[in-house]
Amino acid sequence: MSRLNTVGEAAALSRELADFLIELSIGLHKNAIYPPGHPLLESATGGIARRVAALLQERPSLSLGVARHQLIIEGVATEDTNPVLRDLALRLHRHHLGAVKFTAGVTEQEVADVLATVAVEAGRRIRPLGLEGPDVLQQWPHVRLYPLTFEQLQLLEESPETGDDDDSMRGEKGRAAQLWIGLARAALVAQSDDIDEAKPESTDPMVIAKAIEEHKRDAAYDQVVVGYLLQIAEELKTKGGKEAAALQKRISRLVSTLNKDTLSQLMEMGGDVVQRRKFVVDASQGMAVDAVVDLVQAAAASSEQNVTHSMIRMLKKLAVHADGGTPAARPQADVALRDQVHRLIQNWSLDDPNPDGYRLALEKMSKASARARVVAEEFDCEPERLLKMGLEIGVHGPPLVRAVDTLAARADLAPLLDILDAAPPGWIAERVWRTVATPARLRTQLDRDPVAMPVVTRLVARMQLAAVTPLLDALEASDERMANMIAELLGSLGASVGPLLVARLAVARWPVQRQLLAVLGRLPERPSGFDANAWVTHPDPAVRREAFRILLRATEGRDATITAAVADRDERVVRLALGAAMNACPAAAARILMERANDPALSPDLRALGVRVLASHRSPEVLHWLVQRVEGKKGLLFKRGLASKSPEMLAALAGLAAAWTQDPNAAAVLQTAQKSSDPEIVAAATRRAGGAA
Repeated sequence: MSRLNTVGEAAALSRELADFLIELSIGLHKNAIYPPGHPLLESATGGIARRVAALLQERPSLSLGVARHQLIIEGVATEDTNPVLRDLALRLHRHHLGAVKFTAGVTEQEVADVLATVAVEAGRRIRPLGLEGPDVLQQWPHVRLYPLTFEQLQLLEESPETGDDDDSMRGEKGRAAQLWIGLARAALVAQSDDIDEAKPESTDPMVIAKAIEEHKRDAAYDQVVVGYLLQIAEELKTKGGKEAAALQKRISRLVSTLNKDTLSQLMEMGGDVVQRRKFVVDASQGMAVDAVVDLVQAAAASSEQNVTHSMIRMLKKLAVHADGGTPAARPQADVALRDQVHRLIQNWSLDDPNPDGYRLALEKMSKASARARVVAEEFDCEPERLLKMGLEIGVHGPPLVRAVDTLAARADLAPLLDILDAAPPGWIAERVWRTVATPARLRTQLDRDPVAMPVVTRLVARMQLAAVTPLLDALEASDERMANMIAELLGSLGASVGPLLVARLAVARWPVQRQLLAVLGRLPERPSGFDANAWVTHPDPAVRREAFRILLRATEGRDATITAAVADRDERVVRLALGAAMNACPAAAARILMERANDPALSPDLRALGVRVLASHRSPEVLHWLVQRVEGKKGLLFKRGLASKSPEMLAALAGLAAAWTQDPNAAAVLQTAQKSSDPEIVAAATRRAGGAA
C-alpha cells in the first residue's frame, strides 16, 4: 500500500496567482479605509484589473473558492497562516460568499465596483452580500459572486414518525442547517436561480449528488461545492447534537451516492495534499463509516496513490461491524475504523505499494480479536490516576512524566488544568505547572479552531508575561472577535505588559496597532518613554482614535490634543475631542471649529455639537461669530431678523443664551429669537447656563 508523501509533495500556488490574491486583498483593504476617488484606490484597481486580464489570457475564467480561513484557486488551498490571504478569506466568508468568478472581458470599472461593494464590512450592511439576490450578486457582466448560505430554508432533525430518510425541513435554524442548505443551493443553482424553495426534494442528498454528477465541470461550481464539503467536515468534527446528527446522515448519503470519478475530482479540487489529508481526517471523525471508506479511496485516487485491497477489505469489514454488528462490537468497530483511517492519513508516506512486512501486518490487524482493543481502552483513565497519585504522595518520576505528557498532548487541556488546580501546593505541582504552562503549549491552544478561551485564559493567568509573545503572534492572525478577546487577556496582565506592547506596536499590522493602543490606554499607567502623539497622524482612523483616547485622558498637553483632534478628518475622532472640550474649549480649537462649521465632510449634528462646544470659549471673537450665525439680514425699517433655522443656528443661539446674556448684542438677538413663532428657536433662546430654561 502506498501512502501520501507529505514531505515536499504539497501543491503550491503559482507566483502569478499568489501575487493576484495578495494584490486583491490589499485592494479590498484600501477600499475599506480610503474614500471614493482617492488616488490610491485608482492605482490599486488598475493593478488588479491588469493582473486579472493577464491571467485570463491563459484561461477562460478564474474562480476563487472560499473557506473560512482559506481560499481555493485552481485546486490549491492557500495557507491559513498567511495573514494577508487569511484576511481576504475571512472578509469574503463574513459576506456569506462561497466563490468569486472572473471571466474574460472584465473591465477596470467592474473591478472597482466589485472592490467597493465587498470592502463594506458585512456588519455595516443590512445583510451580508451572500444573502442578497441576483440583482446584487450578478450585476457585473464579467464578475460573479456566489452565495455561501441560503437563509430562508431550514434543516431539521429527522422525525421519529417519518423515519431517518425523511428530509423534510422543520425546527430551529443553525449552522449545520445553513451549511447543508448552502451546499444544496450550490449544487442545484450555482448557474441559475430557479430553485424551488418549497420542494423538500431540493435538499435530498440523492438529488444533490445527481446534480453534482450531471453538472458540466466548472471551476467556480466545483470550488463552491468543495468549500461546503470542507466546512461540513469541520463542523461534524467539533459539533454534536441532533442537528449535527441530521447533517451527518445527509452528507454521508451524499458521499456514498456520488460515483468515484466525481468524488475524486472534487477531492482534487479541494486543494493540495495537506488540505485533502485534513479534510479526510476531519470527515473520519464525523461522517458515517461507509462514507469514510469512500473518501479514503477518493483521496488516494486524487493524489495518485494506491490503497491495497487488503486495507480496503479491512476498512469495509470494520464498517460492516460498525453498522450491523452486535451491540458490543459496533462501538469498538466504529472507533477502530476511524482510528485506522486517522493513522493511515497522518502517516501516508510509504512508497512501495505492497511491502511484505506491511501486508503481513495488515493481515494480522484484520484477524485480531476485539479483546485487545477493549483491554487497551481500559487504561484511558490511567494518566489521570497516575498524576493525581503522584501529586498527592509527592513522588516525581517517569510514570508521572508520561502521565503529564499524555494529558498535555490531548486537544482539551481542561481536565489536566483541573487536576493541577486541585493539587496540594508543593514543588511537584509547581514543576508540573512549568511543564504544562509553556509558550509552545499556549501557541497550540491558540491555533485551534475554535479556540478554547477558558483554557487559554487559565494558561495566561499562570504564565503572566511569558504568555505575551504567543498572544501577540495570535493577535496578528485573528479576526476581530478573537482579537478583542486576546486584547482583554493582554490587558489583564497589568502595567508590566506595557513595554512589550510598545515594542510590538511599530511593526504590527494596522488592525493590531489599534488593539495594542486600546490595551495601552486601559493600563493603569503609561509605559516609560511611550508617546501616543506618534500615532495621531496614522493613515488608519481607528488607530488615530485609540491614540487620541490615550492623550485625552492625560492633563499634560490636553489643549494641543483637543486642537489636533477637532481638525481630524474622521468624525469619531472629532466627536471624542468635542466631548473632552465641552466645558473648556481651547482658543486654537475654537478657531478650527469656526472654520469647520460649514465643512460638508462633517454631519449636521456634529457641526452643531461643534458650535455648542465653541460657545464655551468666551472671547469677543467667538461672541461676534455666534451673533453672526444667529442674526439674519436686516429687514424693512432696519429691524433685526434671524438666520434660517438649522442645527448650527440653534446651537449658536443656545450658546449665546448659556454664556452671553449680559452682552448687548447677544441680548438683542436673544430677544428677537424669544419672540419667534418657532418653538425650537424660542427654546434655544431661553436656555441658561447649566441647561435650565
